[in-house]
Amino acid sequence: MTAYDHDLQRGLRNRRSVLGDAWVDRSLNGATALTAEFQGFISRYAWHEVWGRPGLDHRTRRIIVLAITTALGRWEEFQLHIRAALTGDDPASRLTVDDIKEVLIQSAIYAGVPAANTAFAETVKILRELGPEFAPWLEQLDVHTVAHPGVGASRFTKTTPSLHYTVREPRNGQAPRRTIVLSHALGCDVMMWDHLANVLAWDNRVVCYDHRGHGLSEVPAGPYTMQDLCDDAARLIDEIGGPVTFIGLSMGGMVGQELALQHPDKVQALVLANTTSGYPAEAQAGWAQRIAAIESGGLEGIVDGAMQRWFHDGFRAAQPATVARWRQRVVTCDARGYIATCQAISQIDTTARLGQLKVPVLVIAGELDMGTPPAMAKTIAQATPGATLVVLPEASHLSVLEQPESFTACVRDWLAGLA
Repeated sequence: MTAYDHDLQRGLRNRRSVLGDAWVDRSLNGATALTAEFQGFISRYAWHEVWGRPGLDHRTRRIIVLAITTALGRWEEFQLHIRAALTGDDPASRLTVDDIKEVLIQSAIYAGVPAANTAFAETVKILRELGPEFAPWLEQLDVHTVAHPGVGASRFTKTTPSLHYTVREPRNGQAPRRTIVLSHALGCDVMMWDHLANVLAWDNRVVCYDHRGHGLSEVPAGPYTMQDLCDDAARLIDEIGGPVTFIGLSMGGMVGQELALQHPDKVQALVLANTTSGYPAEAQAGWAQRIAAIESGGLEGIVDGAMQRWFHDGFRAAQPATVARWRQRVVTCDARGYIATCQAISQIDTTARLGQLKVPVLVIAGELDMGTPPAMAKTIAQATPGATLVVLPEASHLSVLEQPESFTACVRDWLAGLA
């Protein structure tokens, strides 16, 4: 009786799981006096000793194999793993075509463009062999229409004042579940939303825009009003097509309230983060003081105070580079546009009208937010029919930057619960 070889059987189990029964059966059934020992060797040492280690899952190991075989030009092994990755029975080790594309682009940097070029060509051959399921990946595409998926295609509104915006189309290749518009805080720009936008863009069309006076958008003469900012958002939606799910933080949330109240046909759901529906008299006086400080000393005169409101002490100590990056964003803003926007923000007044909202509303507050404290979020939630309120622990005013994972999970979970 032949002894039961645990290492061999464990290796064959892993080999079949990753490569499929058909391939493994062909290899074993084709073994000869010359190759049989080698088949046993690779089953024990490659597929048990290495692939059997629990430190990395099989999907990660497959990615490593594709990168190394690209770098070394081991095209037969590369082809084997591409086929198995796309058609294998084991969901834990399968890859999408988009996954493979990212592996090859990464390999181009570290293994060289010629190697990646060959790897792309080999992948195209296999996609053609695999049939109509993969045909969309072989359709011709104008290189000029391609945008970095982590940033989106950069565009400008046809109407004036010109607003800069970015569009991320769904990365899953399917029709978008929603069109989501992200609206940033005072002194920021579309970059504020990078993490959330990239997560949501898996199955949604995500549009981020720079408010007038910010980023790459036009800087018309001030003062601005909240009506101006609302009208900007409305005409942007008219250009991209609505209705949309509107997510706004701070100033963006103020605009979202006015937009949903004045244009209910353009908004299907609303997220209001770290924002307010009105300022008390002393806070309005604070806005006047901030404007006067900028007029006399420029944005350098107010930026450090903004950083203290945006980020709590612990975050500023732990992530000084992040704080420095956003400090630089504020001081490089156009001071005219910043002042004109402050004048609009100081006049926000929607509390008494929030009962008119007819769309689902999520209100997000930061536990440590000094700019728009949780009490302001509670006022919005209490005045809005059916609103959901979430307070993020250890988060200040720019909660999407301080707590990106928690903020993203909060938004995704809420969206998933909508019809």
